[in-house]
Amino acid sequence: MSKTVHTDAAPAAIGPYSQAVAAGGFVFTSGQIPIDPATGNVEADGIQAQAEQVMKNLGEVLRAAGSDYTKAVKTTCFLAHMADFAAFNEVYGRYFTSKPARSCVAVKDLPKGVLVEVEVVAEV
Repeated sequence: MSKTVHTDAAPAAIGPYSQAVAAGGFVFTSGQIPIDPATGNVEADGIQAQAEQVMKNLGEVLRAAGSDYTKAVKTTCFLAHMADFAAFNEVYGRYFTSKPARSCVAVKDLPKGVLVEVEVVAEV
């Protein structure tokens, strides 16, 4: 049985999807971009500030699912520019201290023209 996860502490979905789904003892988050949930807008400039907002959003979604960063088993990271990898990695490393498996790729475009999007699979 699966359960849709929602929290007002993270941005609402901007399409036909949910913030996350919990199933089989895991939570699968949708990709989070650096939308400020208080305004519904991208307020952060630069890769580090955007990565911080993404991590805050992910933290809230994980919390709503009964999980947290330490229970992450896999992340997928999307960067608009691979040149931002080192700066992104610095922020990422402060949150994912348990070092889950990870893929990190550069993509042509991201929603709303942001610099970063991250999704997580974590134990509940």
